[in-house]
Amino acid sequence: MDEQLLDQIKRILATGKDMTIATIRDDGFPQATTVSYVSDGMNIYFGCDLNAQKARNISRNNKVSLTIDLDYTDWNEIEGVSMAALAERITDPDEMQHMGQLMLEKFPQVASLIPDDPDTLTIIKVTPKVVSVLDYSKGFGHTDLVEL
Repeated sequence: MDEQLLDQIKRILATGKDMTIATIRDDGFPQATTVSYVSDGMNIYFGCDLNAQKARNISRNNKVSLTIDLDYTDWNEIEGVSMAALAERITDPDEMQHMGQLMLEKFPQVASLIPDDPDTLTIIKVTPKVVSVLDYSKGFGHTDLVEL
């Protein structure tokens, strides 16, 4: 694997704040939702209500697609990723604690949003399988495909 591309993916994941994640609804249609996230290397984490449609969708079908785009002022600076990935609810207390710490570091305001009953929250881990790296600095519409 191209280490330079892998480093670029990790940098995009670490720099971005929001992603649009597409899950599959029970009627077979995709549902795209924007969520804030954190990353740890190539792993992506986000939290949501246990009964949110995206959480229910993932519990039925863990295949997801997502996009993350970094801010830009000029089209020649467009950089981001889209990926096919697998999503799963995490229950390991150590992993949940780690994700919570990452979330507080990146989004300090989340501390005021923690519900009285944390059991109503779920933490989702997204593991990339195929990543398309969009980098317009290499030419308009330039992408590189990385299979993990």
